[in-house]
Amino acid sequence: MRVAGVDGCRLGWAVVEVAAAGPPDPLLRLVPDAAALVASGMVVAIDIPLGLPERISGPGRAAEKAVRPLLGPRQSSIFSMPGRAAIYAATYGEACAAALAASDPPRKVSRQAFQIFPKVRELDALLSPDNQGRIFECHAEVAFWRLNGERAMPTAKRVKGVPTREGLAERIALLVRLGFPADFFDRARPTGLPLVDAVDAAAIALIARRCAAGEATPFPDPPECDERGLRVAIWA
Repeated sequence: MRVAGVDGCRLGWAVVEVAAAGPPDPLLRLVPDAAALVASGMVVAIDIPLGLPERISGPGRAAEKAVRPLLGPRQSSIFSMPGRAAIYAATYGEACAAALAASDPPRKVSRQAFQIFPKVRELDALLSPDNQGRIFECHAEVAFWRLNGERAMPTAKRVKGVPTREGLAERIALLVRLGFPADFFDRARPTGLPLVDAVDAAAIALIARRCAAGEATPFPDPPECDERGLRVAIWA
């Protein structure tokens, strides 16, 4: 059986497939849309918010609030998601207005969070309570926290949006210790698939293994559900 870790990138989705047990035997590919992943029958862990409550209390969904304390200096990588209406707004201004109307205390939307809303909508349109039994929300830095012995990675992966050599090297070294071939991240990648997204998808693939084996923990535990019955939790 194969499982997949998925991270969004500019041209679609970075996907790392691995064996569900034993040596990872990884395969890297670029997928233009998520529909085939959802329909594949594989267990998929994906770094995108799944489950969108109508209203938000505090800094984001319960999932974001649950994982921030784990990450220490890396917690800035956790964006606060607004309510569903803001995710579906057409413009940044409309998203901020919808977020203000459906949050307590009232909060606007960050520019960084707004940039991922199209991918959030893409997955939201594909999910149901039935297929979400094998589609798990993950987060790359939470994945690395779990894989690193429940310790946040010491060095930032990005600084002002630019990947850092030291941060990537730390994460690649960890993944190699966990079974990825030493040359996997040196191999040619599909055009439009940055190294940083391949690294994140690889870590998330190892969490997909944990999900498939019933070993992953949801944050919060138990998960909350949105008004559509979708789970609201980050798994690691």
